[in-house]
Amino acid sequence: MARSHLTLAALATSAVPDLQVTGATGYGRGGSGEYDSALLSTRDGETLIVRVPATQAAESEQGADLVALRALTQGIRSRLPFDVPRYLGQAPVGSTRAIVYDFLPGHHIQVEDVPPGDGLAGSIGHAIAAIHSLPTSFVGEAGLPVLSAPECQSAASSLIESAAATGLLPAALRDRWRDAAADHTVWQFQPTVINGLLTADSFLVEHDVVTAVLGWSALRVGDPARDLHWLLAMNPEATDGALGAYASTRQVATDRQFTQRAMLYAELEVARWLLHGREVRDQSIVDDAVQMLDGLVDRVHGHAVIPLSTATGPILAVGDVEAMLDRTPGDRPESYGRFGGMKPVAEDQSDRSSSAV
Repeated sequence: MARSHLTLAALATSAVPDLQVTGATGYGRGGSGEYDSALLSTRDGETLIVRVPATQAAESEQGADLVALRALTQGIRSRLPFDVPRYLGQAPVGSTRAIVYDFLPGHHIQVEDVPPGDGLAGSIGHAIAAIHSLPTSFVGEAGLPVLSAPECQSAASSLIESAAATGLLPAALRDRWRDAAADHTVWQFQPTVINGLLTADSFLVEHDVVTAVLGWSALRVGDPARDLHWLLAMNPEATDGALGAYASTRQVATDRQFTQRAMLYAELEVARWLLHGREVRDQSIVDDAVQMLDGLVDRVHGHAVIPLSTATGPILAVGDVEAMLDRTPGDRPESYGRFGGMKPVAEDQSDRSSSAV
């Protein structure tokens, strides 16, 4: 049974010393029944949010997010042009815990609504570049994953083989993905700090400027293309604006190999959906994934676009992947992209789902 906002307010006062709550309202965003949440007004005029996981998956997600938020010290945050939620306190609730954060203002965006040009798209590109420009040392010091380029390549290969082992992966996709994962020229990059689970829904926006980034449960050092593949689903001019701002901020080129890896990651999200269905033993999810894989094969063979590697045929544009997912029946959890396309999943055995704090 869902906890009332008054019960959540009482938990928050237990979690945060001297907290004086003057009002509380239920808050439904952030997952379909995965959290009991409430917005709190305080005597000091602040707005806070308290969340209690309602599922084991949500508890793991919130715990991973909390580790990442603690790793993002004030010094690290000062390097970012946007806000990150602050952890304020916690209180035990049965076998789990209520966690209180500050509530950040702003509205969420949908990937298809990002306008062309350098406005919001440029702000998104600058924001992602700021994450990727952070010093990598703090990630390892916090005990979070630090992956080399070969380890990212190996993780992609492992995912492909896991999907192939189900016997449900079409041979055409299996062979193209294997060729791309084995093409070492595609995997020449410098690992950076990455959020690991970015989509449009990760961002809070005001006046076409990114004001906050939510969901840090997959914070790690890894492939920067993981954070950028969803940009390719925007209006092409908006994609150009975001990637241009990203490149100018980091003073790097988003070269062909970069785009190839980003597109590979987008296609592999369908494989992750298949494996998720097998893991939770939900045949409807498995059937949904099989339908998407079949559609992916048809669309790949019908489009002449950028190849994944020198050995592969054309790959499906990310926008087409997202359009296919939108048209495919089947209920998907919020972590699979109700707002910004299918939400990416962390790329090694330390998989963590995203969290919108």
